[in-house]
Amino acid sequence: MQQENVQLRMESDENSFLQGVKDCVPTLLGYLSIGFAAGVVGHTSGLSVLEITLMSILIYAGSAQFIIAGMVAAQGSIAAIVFTVFIVNLRHLLLSAALSPYFRHLTAFKTMMIGTLLTDETFGVAINRAANTKALSESWMNGLNITAYLNWILATMAGAFLGQWITNPERFGLDFALSAMFIGLLVLQLLGRQKLFRDLVVVVSAVIIVVGASMVTSGSVAVIIATVSAATIGVLIERWK
Repeated sequence: MQQENVQLRMESDENSFLQGVKDCVPTLLGYLSIGFAAGVVGHTSGLSVLEITLMSILIYAGSAQFIIAGMVAAQGSIAAIVFTVFIVNLRHLLLSAALSPYFRHLTAFKTMMIGTLLTDETFGVAINRAANTKALSESWMNGLNITAYLNWILATMAGAFLGQWITNPERFGLDFALSAMFIGLLVLQLLGRQKLFRDLVVVVSAVIIVVGASMVTSGSVAVIIATVSAATIGVLIERWK
């Protein structure tokens, strides 16, 4: 009986809000650098500290914030910025759809709140954890999401404030920071899985498709086409085996 109580306590700790915070620590290190870079790039494009902070609070999407900064610097129209950000962030439909089965026991409002703070990085942490369980804890997911969210806001604010002393972010490679983080996350996920052949096929397929699609359409649409196509290829390989 005592052993069962200890086991239950351990399972409870693993699904707690605090455990979600702890599991977010590796993501925090990436967010500090990427958020800082986003703040610096936003400042050099002419955005104020308040505008950059509001972007982080309301938009909360690293790729979108880099795009907005670039389009503002290029004096793009509001309609073009909104449309481009919408297209780029369509991938969140795929991320949310992949995690939704693990939160079917929650109300629509609670799943919406979880989806609102879902990012590429927290999705990666959650999907790796989901590989070993049939359901994800709401408290754990909130701990993961909220910690990443607050860290992102603070990092972009710091970048926006200190960006006044960094007039050329490209010189330090800050404009490539987001791409570098995604590459790092991809490599870590590949190394931590036991399905290397399928993963490599999916990665190579995605690269080939995105290059080919970008020749006939915009880069944002090409990314969506490559994502859906490569994911489909991965599913077909899994079923074929």
